[in-house]
Amino acid sequence: MGVAADFDLVSIEDYLAGELVSTIKHEYLGGVVHAMAGASASHNMAVGNIFAALHSGLKGRLCRPFNSDMKMRIQTPFMTRFYYPDVSVVCRPNPPDSSYQDEPVVVVEVLSHTTRRADEGEKKDAYLMIPSLRVLMLVDTDQRRVRIYRRGAQGFVTEQYTAVDAVIPLPEVETELALVDIYENVVIGPEEAPSDEV
Repeated sequence: MGVAADFDLVSIEDYLAGELVSTIKHEYLGGVVHAMAGASASHNMAVGNIFAALHSGLKGRLCRPFNSDMKMRIQTPFMTRFYYPDVSVVCRPNPPDSSYQDEPVVVVEVLSHTTRRADEGEKKDAYLMIPSLRVLMLVDTDQRRVRIYRRGAQGFVTEQYTAVDAVIPLPEVETELALVDIYENVVIGPEEAPSDEV
């Protein structure tokens, strides 16, 4: 007879308190906590470029960008999740002392070898359930490609941008993003998978 694994779920309060003192970030899925993997130089460069462009484009506007240190709380009928999107734009922020946001208008995830499956699957599905979300942006670093999920009257529609001179309109937050800015100094190409060989 098999024995079921027994483990204690972490409360939201304990998770949030732990993140304030932890040296690494963790994501939270209904009581289960996962440590986040590190990122490549190309991933970090793309994230920095996107944040810088949004910070500049939103200067003086109501909406503001947050970097990957800001958690996003996603409440569904089944569970509460906390993710750290690479970049987000929020127009109705939580109080200044809050360690997370609830109402993103734009969420950006830069895909990497270690996060691609979660970003394109579980996280995408969760983000699209956020009532305030208008744009989810998945930025590839294996190739010059940005996939957009934009909320329309009938739900989310998909757009794709690949041209060097392409500009992604973001009227939802009164700005835009040029691919040339997103990919500045980003080395395009597949990341090396971690080797199991010794």
